[in-house]
Amino acid sequence: MFVLSLLYLVCTIIRPQDYMPELIGVPLLQVVLVLAFLAWLGSRSKTLAAPQFLILPVFLLVLMLSEVANHWLGGALDQLKTFGPVVIAFIVLATAISARRQRVVQTFAVFTLCAMVLAAHGVDQSRTGIGWTGATLVEDGRIQYVGIFNDPNDLGLLFVAVLPMALYLGLHGKFLRRVFWLAGAALLLYGVYLTNSRGALLAVLVIGGVYVWYRQGLVTAGILGALGLAGMKLLSSRMNELDADESSAAGRVDAWYEGLHMFLSQPLFGVGAGNFTDHNNLTAHNSLVLVLAETGFAGFVLWLAFVGYCFWMMVAVVRYKPIFDAGSAETTTDWLAEKELGMTLLLSLCGMFTAAFFLSRSYTVVLYLVMAVVVGYYVGLRNRFPGLPVFSLQAGWWRWCMAAVVAIFALFILVTVLLHTS
Repeated sequence: MFVLSLLYLVCTIIRPQDYMPELIGVPLLQVVLVLAFLAWLGSRSKTLAAPQFLILPVFLLVLMLSEVANHWLGGALDQLKTFGPVVIAFIVLATAISARRQRVVQTFAVFTLCAMVLAAHGVDQSRTGIGWTGATLVEDGRIQYVGIFNDPNDLGLLFVAVLPMALYLGLHGKFLRRVFWLAGAALLLYGVYLTNSRGALLAVLVIGGVYVWYRQGLVTAGILGALGLAGMKLLSSRMNELDADESSAAGRVDAWYEGLHMFLSQPLFGVGAGNFTDHNNLTAHNSLVLVLAETGFAGFVLWLAFVGYCFWMMVAVVRYKPIFDAGSAETTTDWLAEKELGMTLLLSLCGMFTAAFFLSRSYTVVLYLVMAVVVGYYVGLRNRFPGLPVFSLQAGWWRWCMAAVVAIFALFILVTVLLHTS
């Protein structure tokens, strides 16, 4: 099951089926996922001891209901076909990882190697104008890949999500192994630069800022963050366009405004999953606004809870202070190693969702594969350290309803301010 999950991860990111002539038209992803799911069904060690295992299938149901509510029964089947595999991939990978701690590190390695392949493709593409996949530079000279990564912003999101994993691998093991992974981290950073994605560049700053905040405090993080932002403005011309008056930014704000009004027109189930561009010529350019507009309050609460629990789990790991009994098999050294893993995943989440805030990537599979690692790790960690908090949707569902109301109100305030200052 675990090996098949990793194979699915490789096929999802490197995507040989999208550019190798002998694989074009072959349902490679589907076959690997079905085999992994069958292995999961036959496994006796699977556990679903996290609220995300319930939330995600229910979110899929809401995606389907959002289409039915907008009078399109065929759209419900489309959502089942497109997002159903994401649900299966999440459940299988999270369950497989929860069995052993070492599987988390192995998954880090696979994520990093795959992202390094895409970054190397981008370097080749930037030099010659065309990569080995046949993908060319976009019009403004930014790199892209194939399939779901044919947008520089999607490449940037992948690179920043994987960057903390590469750094974690680079700080452990023997000398040559550490050099290899640190070189991989440098390659990913260069890949972010080549995408010239403002969201990804900001995400790198956020990753560094959160880590410095954790180690040195908020003031130091703020000072270094300001210096980092100034440096990035020197490196990237697009970072100088971080202004609500700039045409691209203004278009995004207008799209957010339209998305909020789509929610007001259909507050319960939204305008239907995938239907945002039927009501506006631009996509939402914001993962929160996209879910809110397309699935209404019902879908927004579920999505917010799903993502929120992932952050909450890793914060709980970082803040937890276990007390070891004299006869305990676990030691302080063991916990520090676990805490380092938790911090790595927290940084990945921070980087990934900083980039996703400026993109319409609420349903993309990469987000859910990273969060599968988070959930699987926490479920397995609780088996080793039972004192960690138990997260229950039954006990805390009302918190997410309140959080959703606050988030919606904050989005309205943000858009209002941006519209009045542009």
